[in-house]
Amino acid sequence: MPVVTLYGKPGCHLCEDARRIVGLVQQQHEFELREVDVSLDPTLNRDYGERIPVIAVDGVERFQFYVTRAALAAALGA
Repeated sequence: MPVVTLYGKPGCHLCEDARRIVGLVQQQHEFELREVDVSLDPTLNRDYGERIPVIAVDGVERFQFYVTRAALAAALGA
């Protein structure tokens, strides 16, 4: 099963938008969703803090700042 990882943090409106899109895609395509709060880890905050949300599919970063339903579905091979 594919794994989609959403890197973000609380209070990030772009992260909320991405989470909504990921949720919509998850209704039609099976994958495991992992959410990572980058504000809890100084290294992750340094690496991702200025470009969140970042969405990785099976460990490969595919999107940053925004994602569309069609693009995520395509990244999942659907």
